[in-house]
Amino acid sequence: MECLSEPLLAEIIKKITRTSDLSSLSLVSKQLYNAEAEERATIRVGCSLDPATEALSSLCFRFPNLRKVEINYSGWTSKQGKQLDNQGILVLSSQCPLLTDLTLSFCSYINDTGIGYLAYCKKLMALRLNFAPAISSSGLLSVAVGCKSLSVIHLVDCMKVGSVEWLEYFGRTGSLVELVVKDCKGISQYDLLKFGPGWTNLEKFEFEINDNYWQPGPALDPSYDAHYSYKYDICCENLKDLRLAHIITVPEIGLRFLLGKCKALEKLCLDYVIGLDESEMIALFQNCSNLRSLSLRLMPLRCGPGVGTFRTALTDESLMVLGHSCPMLEVVELTFTFCSSLYPSEIGFTQKGIVTLIQTCPIRALMLNGANIFYDNGLKDISSAQFLETLALVDCKRITDAGLSFISRAPRLRSLTLRKCKRVTRAGMAELARSAKLESLTVMGCLQISREDVQGAARLVRYSADYGDLKGVKISERLVAPVLVLETFVS
Repeated sequence: MECLSEPLLAEIIKKITRTSDLSSLSLVSKQLYNAEAEERATIRVGCSLDPATEALSSLCFRFPNLRKVEINYSGWTSKQGKQLDNQGILVLSSQCPLLTDLTLSFCSYINDTGIGYLAYCKKLMALRLNFAPAISSSGLLSVAVGCKSLSVIHLVDCMKVGSVEWLEYFGRTGSLVELVVKDCKGISQYDLLKFGPGWTNLEKFEFEINDNYWQPGPALDPSYDAHYSYKYDICCENLKDLRLAHIITVPEIGLRFLLGKCKALEKLCLDYVIGLDESEMIALFQNCSNLRSLSLRLMPLRCGPGVGTFRTALTDESLMVLGHSCPMLEVVELTFTFCSSLYPSEIGFTQKGIVTLIQTCPIRALMLNGANIFYDNGLKDISSAQFLETLALVDCKRITDAGLSFISRAPRLRSLTLRKCKRVTRAGMAELARSAKLESLTVMGCLQISREDVQGAARLVRYSADYGDLKGVKISERLVAPVLVLETFVS
């Protein structure tokens, strides 16, 4: 190794991605120790820092070229020593001049003073705060003013963030391209409208609340004008990735304007958004020809004047327009976990509508969650889909072994997930084994399938008798939840 040039040695080290492997490599020789220290650009630390500030200072000295740092105190207890505090952030900002990406998770001892020290990080481009209970709007404003290169902000469970002067500042500078706000009680839909001209350059936006969002009586927007077709004169035509979760959208509510103005969307996720209007969604699909990924989590609500008339807001008409208007659609998740299996009519879509969409668009990954309208013959109809590679069936009570026999014939299917499919048995697993096509199979909470039944059904098999939280299943997690890996077969 001593004869290798430093540039070549650096290229070799860059190919090693596991932290444990890099640490082992640094013990081989002094040359590798120094080279690995120079090339290390990312570290993730947390509860093991003790004493916290001194330990972080040593790490910054050891790795002078750090660009990405994550400090995570998830699961921390007082027995593990003091958490990193404001002094630690001062050390980080002064000793890491190349820092571009910082994540602080469950850091309870860092407040506005500490976050203000980030103003010294002139190259900081991304800041993610996950449960930062002591940080308020004042601290965020200090970061906004001091970090001119900042383009990514994530705020998750930041309860003290209330007023939005920081958001108005970012709106004026137009520097943000990614904004995520989740579970921050002090930030409402109306507050986000104050982002103003900042929407023009934004490419990714996510807004989620989890605080009794279904309660009636939302406040009206004082700027609402019933005679003005576009309530807000805001441009967001560069937005490519949009997620709205657990919000109420009526004409007077702020973020509804996004559904009418985003023409560059490539990824759309609507999680239990109350008040969706089908004509509005159809217009959105017609304008978003670049859409590649769609996730819809729908719940039945009162539709029409009839007593007891409940169904999801969207119907097959939406799916038909989606199929004809979005020729690049590759990933689809349809979730109906609040719909009763006793009343299939609560789901506005039909099996025919879903099948037609899959046959029309080049769908590579499909997830159906709680789709009680989907039967074995539906799997037979999509078994000829030329692009389908990944399929997840979650709590699909009508699917049986016959359906697995059909879907096993899909020409490109390589990954299959079954969760809480109670009518699927060992016979279905045997059918998958005979097809010998699957690279990956995940089985969770399927009561008629045992640990032994899944062996040999795919090259990589994951099994669990539990099914976990069905409402938390996401296609963005590759349709596979973390479960016990039983066996790996190598061809």
